[in-house]
Amino acid sequence: MRPRLPCLVLFLILAAIPAAAQSRGDYLTLKVAVMGPGDQVYFWWGHIALVIEDALTGESRFYDYGVFSFDTENFFTNFAMGRLIYYCAVTPRAELAYNVYRMNNRDIKVYTLDLPPEKRLEVLRFAENNVRPENRYYFYHHFKDNCSTRIRDIIDLATDGQFKERYGEAPGRYTLRQHVRRHTWFNPFFDWLLNFLMGQDIDTPLTVWQELFLPAEMGRRLEDFTYTDREGRERKLVSGAEILHRSVGRPGVLDVPRRQWPRELVLGLALAALLAGLYLLGRRRPGVSRVILGVTQALLGLFSGCAGTLLFFMTFFTNHDYTYHNINVLYINPLLLAAVPLGLKLAARKGTGPFPFPGSGKGDPARLLSILWTSVFLGGVLVQALRILPWFYQQNLVTAAAALPVALALSRAPYLFRERAAITPPAKPRR
Repeated sequence: MRPRLPCLVLFLILAAIPAAAQSRGDYLTLKVAVMGPGDQVYFWWGHIALVIEDALTGESRFYDYGVFSFDTENFFTNFAMGRLIYYCAVTPRAELAYNVYRMNNRDIKVYTLDLPPEKRLEVLRFAENNVRPENRYYFYHHFKDNCSTRIRDIIDLATDGQFKERYGEAPGRYTLRQHVRRHTWFNPFFDWLLNFLMGQDIDTPLTVWQELFLPAEMGRRLEDFTYTDREGRERKLVSGAEILHRSVGRPGVLDVPRRQWPRELVLGLALAALLAGLYLLGRRRPGVSRVILGVTQALLGLFSGCAGTLLFFMTFFTNHDYTYHNINVLYINPLLLAAVPLGLKLAARKGTGPFPFPGSGKGDPARLLSILWTSVFLGGVLVQALRILPWFYQQNLVTAAAALPVALALSRAPYLFRERAAITPPAKPRR
């Protein structure tokens, strides 16, 4: 019988391992913390984290995905090129992380998950493996691999694929662009700029699974989700939800995206009317009109040219794939920077109004500016015509509504109709 004793001991040890693992999971409580928007642009879409409370050790570990630091080597260069090297971090005490969000006036809502002990332990091991030095860094993507999609995948792991099975093909509510703009509506500048930079690839319908790149959407779906455990019982994933903090005075996130292009059209028409008034001013005060119009066109060229240069660079030279296939580049591009020197040259010109004077050469700044803005207007009209075709569809009415009226006012149209408006160059003084 003695030779069999080691085998018996080994058998007892192996048999005890699953029981020990299961009892270890009994000490764990899994939670998902959803934080609302913050002040900085990169916090406008909220944040999400996994929290694992361990009654055996007394720890409450806060697993944070999608973390970055400006002090990281070559951070700004990598960011500009679309190489977003972010990492996973862990805070040993979740309350320390909550206090940071409270101080920053951000919403905090915590969902407690109802999972079997063996799944809780599996998630703990998975999360601990993620934060190991050799595993913690990864290439972040705003829509496909961010803080929320990492939590989404963990929930899918914990439910044996049932989370994706339910939401992987279910139709979502909005497109990526619409979801983004639900969070940017309160800041007109960034709302316009981000909408301008995003290309047509993000205007396709989404599944619910894809919409879970947003922490708030994850929270909504967690509360609605039920799954079947290994014993065949249907269980509600969230056993409880607690609001730890409510923000005060912060702009809310829209449930339904606003239709912004009418507002931009009103702005564009108002600017166009102002520019038309400056042309009419050239009838009595040609010098004043010329200077104001010259400086105005230089500023417009600086803004739109910089925006077009940024778009051109991001579209053709970086890994920011959400800017790819952007037809806005056909009429707002780096060529508009030419309006800066031309506008300043027009403002400095002596003796005439804002229009090309009779007999002026091809290098006359007023003539060149009118040709430049005419190309912008015609390019914008072409882009809107292309939107009819499914291969070129892009939700870019906001950009066109603001840009086209202004481009028309600065185009060749006022020059061609100046006689009808009774605007003529002042007579040369007699010697």
